[in-house]
Amino acid sequence: MSRYSARLSLRPLVERLAHGARAGIARRAVGNGLQRTAAALRHRNYRLYWGGQLVSLMGAGMQAIGQAWLVLGLTHSAIQLGVVGALQFLPVLLFTVLGGVVADRWPKRGILLLTQSAGMLQALALWMLVVSNSIQLWQIDLLAVLLGLTTSLDQPTRSAFLVEMVGREDLPNAVALNSSFVNLARILGPALGGLLISTCGVGVLFLLNGLSFLAAMAALALMRGVELQGQARRDDAAGDRQSPWQSLREGLDYVRATPAISLLIVVVGLVLLFAANYNVVLPLFATDVLHTGAGGYGSMTAALGLGSLCSALWLAWSHTRPTIRAVLLSTLAYVALELAFALSRLYPLSVALLATAGAAETVMGALAITVLQTITPDHLRGRVISVYILSFTGSIPLGYVLAGWLTGLMGVSRGLLLCLMLCLLVTGAGWRWRGSAERALRAAAAG
Repeated sequence: MSRYSARLSLRPLVERLAHGARAGIARRAVGNGLQRTAAALRHRNYRLYWGGQLVSLMGAGMQAIGQAWLVLGLTHSAIQLGVVGALQFLPVLLFTVLGGVVADRWPKRGILLLTQSAGMLQALALWMLVVSNSIQLWQIDLLAVLLGLTTSLDQPTRSAFLVEMVGREDLPNAVALNSSFVNLARILGPALGGLLISTCGVGVLFLLNGLSFLAAMAALALMRGVELQGQARRDDAAGDRQSPWQSLREGLDYVRATPAISLLIVVVGLVLLFAANYNVVLPLFATDVLHTGAGGYGSMTAALGLGSLCSALWLAWSHTRPTIRAVLLSTLAYVALELAFALSRLYPLSVALLATAGAAETVMGALAITVLQTITPDHLRGRVISVYILSFTGSIPLGYVLAGWLTGLMGVSRGLLLCLMLCLLVTGAGWRWRGSAERALRAAAAG
């Protein structure tokens, strides 16, 4: 056999070996990508938490759409939709920072068991009032306030509890996965809720939400306390000698003195104030603009969750490096997509625009909180996160009232357009202000 013939006979073998090597590398790359995407799920406590919260948040999504539809059926008033939404989130505005203090001083798992129990009782009370045909608007208002009080303690505790379940190494992945199951619940909950309203009536949504809290409570009860990791503490005992008010003041002073943090809290908080008013505008878009009814309302709400879920999974997989510029660009994209939605009169296009707007909103929020965690020292992180929740979530009640007032005054489309024009002004101001914030972020990363 000639040397040339030998090379020909060996070529198929070499090609098969090369192909096998490339396939093996690809399989390892896929496996590494999946492991990277779900790194936090290797912790048993977090797996329990993830499953329990997914069920509970699906119930919360059903209750949200049920409550809005119930208020709309009782009043058909955009202002009343805004008032109920504002009453639910107003306690978050007033008490979240104090909730952060409680979360730092008491066992977080016990606090979460308490808040889940309170949420279950609130949902079951709504169900009983609806099925007994005795529901009135003031009762919805009162129960919305009670749910807001529960949320003001639940949110900072839940955020601080993540690090105890997964440790600091897997915390960024846990944040991304948290966003993924929140948005998966936003898809499944409203979609199922819209279907149930059409077939069974609104009352069953509150019953199912009440029962869903049992999954979250069971997950918390089954966690292994010995596997929970301690929180980071100061090197000295100064923090232990502070009163709660002194501790809050220290955190607020740090936020005010740090350009990157103050920029993100102001810009993203104001954009959410003007733009995150879905509970007010979507029911009216469904009924008055797109004429799709309860099913269309549920589908539009689910589209927001679908877009958010996809972007959250992408963030978990990609480990994107957060920058101030990236936050502002995602903010601009979010506002532009909502502007297009406000102008759309085609139902399929509106659903697609909501999905992409949900994706941009999730990227904006996830990058912003990651930047905050990158800059903030360990001993201040809990207080800074509570200010973040206060600004990002606490701005929603004021936004609900504003959206309801503008909708009643100008109509739903024009009212939303005016809010979004204000968002463009805020984003432009943040872009001009970003220089000192980016320098602070680079200095924190270098340190």
